[in-house]
Amino acid sequence: MAINKNHEFEELGGVKCGIVERNVSPARVAFLKKLLEFNQFTVIVVPSAPPKSVPVPLVKSLVGEAIDEPLPAPAESPNTFTVGVSDYTFNPINAIFGRSLKTPNGHVVTLAYWEQHEVVSHDEVPYYERS
Repeated sequence: MAINKNHEFEELGGVKCGIVERNVSPARVAFLKKLLEFNQFTVIVVPSAPPKSVPVPLVKSLVGEAIDEPLPAPAESPNTFTVGVSDYTFNPINAIFGRSLKTPNGHVVTLAYWEQHEVVSHDEVPYYERS
């Protein structure tokens, strides 16, 4: 059990893992796996649990009798995954803002790069190093 939502860990595929992200698309899995494996982490990806369904109440006719109608088929949930690393002390927030992750081309991973808003990570000089 995590102390807070910023540092979650659980067992994925029989290995205790630090959770990187939950409910991730396959494209996001590929991005995170490439980035984290480049940074020497063992990445573990498992399918996310399906969402919990809400029971549908019986439909009543105007007379007050229950009508037996087939329930609508549940919508296909998109394939989502949970991404974790075998280092259960890993915290993605600390890794990004602590500037400890690198891109394959040698730049520091920024928040915009992590969230895939930028294709290339632009190393920013931290505010405390600016003159």
